[in-house]
Amino acid sequence: MAPSGPRSIKRGCQRVLYWIPVLFIALIVAWSYYAYVLQLCIESIEDTGEKVVYLLAYHAIFIMFVWAYWQTIFTRPMNPLKEFHLSQSDKELLEREDRGESQQEILRRIAKDLPIYTRTNSGAIRFCDRCQLLKPDRCHHCSVCDKCILKMDHHCPWVNNCVGFSNYKFFMLFLAYSLLYCLFITATDLQYFIKFWTKGLPDTQAKFHILFLFFSASMFSVSLASLFIYHCWLVCKNRSTLEAVRAPVFRHGTDKNGFSLGFTKNFLQVFGDEAKYWPVPIFSSLGDGCSFPTCLVNLDPEQPSSPSGSSSASKSVAEGRQFPSKPLRESQSRLLTSTPSWSENEGAGQKDKKGASNPVMTIENEA
Repeated sequence: MAPSGPRSIKRGCQRVLYWIPVLFIALIVAWSYYAYVLQLCIESIEDTGEKVVYLLAYHAIFIMFVWAYWQTIFTRPMNPLKEFHLSQSDKELLEREDRGESQQEILRRIAKDLPIYTRTNSGAIRFCDRCQLLKPDRCHHCSVCDKCILKMDHHCPWVNNCVGFSNYKFFMLFLAYSLLYCLFITATDLQYFIKFWTKGLPDTQAKFHILFLFFSASMFSVSLASLFIYHCWLVCKNRSTLEAVRAPVFRHGTDKNGFSLGFTKNFLQVFGDEAKYWPVPIFSSLGDGCSFPTCLVNLDPEQPSSPSGSSSASKSVAEGRQFPSKPLRESQSRLLTSTPSWSENEGAGQKDKKGASNPVMTIENEA
């Protein structure tokens, strides 16, 4: 066994390196603040009314942008509840079995009381060998964080954090306010950029800052706009980035729209059902991240009953505190309290999909 010292040093160096992209963004934002507030508004704009309006609007957008970015970085990703972890006896029992079929039977026995409806590509129960747990629906193992993350979307190096259930709303607001920030700078800086370019204003120190501010804000606007539009599409379809690349597999087969409940309910699942919290970087998403309502009718009969009869899930809107764990029987979102998607009448018109073949045991460890 290798000594732990070198490994600890290596991991410490990796953690430092992971913060470099965040530091880069912080420096860019700090310089843009200096260039816009001091060099453009205070030094270059002569009209007092215009100066005040620009400064007030800029600081309102800047505060929301920084707040959303902070929340995205420092909100800890949520991990599966203890009910999904194997007990010590189950671990020992699983280790003693050599055959995949026997191991799969053990996992099926454990999973029958859990709200798990997704499978591996071969139809087996999704199991994380590193974390020793049964993966909840939409949960994936992050190779960077070395943890299973609830409703994992992706690991973002620009925030040095996993984007998942606990901070996906913050990530969306970060994209929205950063795009608005860049567009506002581009729009208000344009006339002074033209004046400096056409020699309409004196050649001062502010010229470099105003010219470079316009170019950088314009370029960032293009990249942010494409990323923001893509994630808006994901929200409307109720998919994560991982699910867009590889559709989730249910007992009846692959279904890329398995978690979609329609535009309104998909939006509410991320932003919550209280409109006053939508533009604010405060947690208001519905559910607990361990189980999700689906649009499917032919669910796995071995799993717990349809969540349409479960009571409404509570939610946390307190900033910066740990989100409370909900009982598994109450883990489904209140979105289903009025949706008819679980009724057999609606599903009668849909085509029956051919069931998956008998599963063979696969122990999945997703990056």
